[in-house]
Amino acid sequence: MSILPIKLYGSPILRKKAKTLTEISEKDKDLIADMIDTMYTNCGVGLAAPQIGVSKRIIVVDVSTTENSTETMVIINPEIIKTRGEKMHEEGCLSIPGTKGGIKRSEKIKASGINIDGIEFEVEVDGLVSRVIQHEIDHLDGILFVDKLSEQERTGMKNKLKHISSLARDNVDYYATAKKEDK
Repeated sequence: MSILPIKLYGSPILRKKAKTLTEISEKDKDLIADMIDTMYTNCGVGLAAPQIGVSKRIIVVDVSTTENSTETMVIINPEIIKTRGEKMHEEGCLSIPGTKGGIKRSEKIKASGINIDGIEFEVEVDGLVSRVIQHEIDHLDGILFVDKLSEQERTGMKNKLKHISSLARDNVDYYATAKKEDK
């Protein structure tokens, strides 16, 4: 398993619609394992393939609070098929480190997709799991949480976004650099 660098705000792949998978290869399964390792290493609760530079409709989600969790959800070609209610809540993103903002999302969703074994399934979730799945599906469609912020909130983080975009342009591995600086 590998820890992969996370693409930062300003990376072109984050603005492109990811490609649908028609079959799941061993290479895809290895990619999913790397995504899970990358998500956990960087203290994320979700990760979409474009965030690690791969244009495939794959997301991984785990909102559990235990280190030895086996609750990782893998959804290939995810789709939201039903929503209910709305709630405003603060969100952040591994691709936009150090930023947070209030985002309105559906409280409950019914989603469909394919698991790592190629089996179609549906899941009904609410709360944080619902929010994370919606956030990660946005990534697959080239949408970032900052796109959903009020103009006032976006303006307030303009300089931060400019800085992150410059790191992306210079292809900086933000999380590897931050870990070295912590030592």
